Amino acid sequence: MLKKEFAKRRQRLMEIMGEDSIAVLPNAPVAPRNRDVDFPYRSDSHFHYLTGFDEPESVMVLIPGREHGEFILFCRERDLDKEIWDGYRAGQEGAVEQFGADDSYPISDLDDILPGLLEGKEKVYYTMGNQPAFDQHMVSWLNHLRQAARAGKHSPHEIVDLEYSLNELRLFKSGAEIKAMRHAAEASVKAHIRAMQFTRPGKWEYEVEAELIHEFMKHGCRSPAYPSIVGGGENGCILHYIENSSKLKNNDLLLIDAGAEYQCYAADITRTFPVNGKFTEPQRQLYQVVLDAQKSAIAAVKPGNHWNQPHEAAVEVLTRGLIDLGLLKGELQQLIDDNAYREFFMHRTGHWLGMDVHDVGDYKIDEQWRLLEPGMVLTVEPGLYIRDPQHIDKKWHFTGIRIEDDVLVTKDGCEVLTEAAPKEIDEIEALMAEAFSASAA
Repeated sequence: MLKKEFAKRRQRLMEIMGEDSIAVLPNAPVAPRNRDVDFPYRSDSHFHYLTGFDEPESVMVLIPGREHGEFILFCRERDLDKEIWDGYRAGQEGAVEQFGADDSYPISDLDDILPGLLEGKEKVYYTMGNQPAFDQHMVSWLNHLRQAARAGKHSPHEIVDLEYSLNELRLFKSGAEIKAMRHAAEASVKAHIRAMQFTRPGKWEYEVEAELIHEFMKHGCRSPAYPSIVGGGENGCILHYIENSSKLKNNDLLLIDAGAEYQCYAADITRTFPVNGKFTEPQRQLYQVVLDAQKSAIAAVKPGNHWNQPHEAAVEVLTRGLIDLGLLKGELQQLIDDNAYREFFMHRTGHWLGMDVHDVGDYKIDEQWRLLEPGMVLTVEPGLYIRDPQHIDKKWHFTGIRIEDDVLVTKDGCEVLTEAAPKEIDEIEALMAEAFSASAA
């Protein structure tokens, strides 16, 4: 993204902060994977949102109205010896020229410089609790200023949670953000199609996962947005199954919940399909109920509707379908009121989507479901999960089905960003039959 996109975001935040304030935001620390290897580094989402700067050991400071520049970036100095081993560093010059900082200082000078920047401010905007180690430094700096009050130093009177303002800003996606999310969605759609074409009885779940990752990276998405769920048969009934270690069996369904991350923006798609390319009749009946529920929920995604309306729409269709199939008995509204459907559908129908796969933003305002507005992006993902309850006919046992798409709220309704991933029964079976024929030729 261009520097001006990040500059706009910082400006909007500083307008919220007002004068006599300062925001301090550290980047995520490096996370060790084992004794001598770290996990691939990924910036804190808030930090990337405001700076686009993706190096560890960095701290952003915003000071609205500061005469010598409002955006200060503390980061590592250039070190040619270390860069030979670990890669390029922007340094102070790069922080200014490439990332638009007004001033940049070595991270080693943070203790000497930041207390002076805090002095005289009324409010400090900070994400207390996110990084306990940095919290200790912040408390130490503020205490030092308080203890120096007799010398005429003025310490901030108020610490304001930076999360709230940033969460609300991030909830509404800009054109540049939507462009990045479209790319992540398109790469993820292609990965799901590839997985359908690859899947056969006798393959292993991790082999399918490898196909997904290959397609993500092929389109410039260096990482999944979250650990991929590739659950065959009864594993599809485990909502957050990530072992992906079982062999795929004939006549089982395969549930894949996987999405790519592009420029720190996530896609999140779930598709469920038959391992052998052909739904059995019970699978077909349950799948159609979930698909109808998802379509009903997507139709409820439009400006002016509240957050819970897509969920309510999905629950009604799912409950009616369970009654029609004999899995629930009773009156529709009473079963909904009694949450009877939760035996088979125990999660919400969606969540916000953005830089985090379960993205930030309030779902309620003043204890009321918030209204959907253009620029919001959410998932729509109803499901049914039937393990082996004794009171249920065995033909339904060990069936897990979820269908999930990424949906952008527009001024006139909504746009399904992941619509190109096949989900109609005939569409899935035709795609898999073609792949089976091609491999047999």
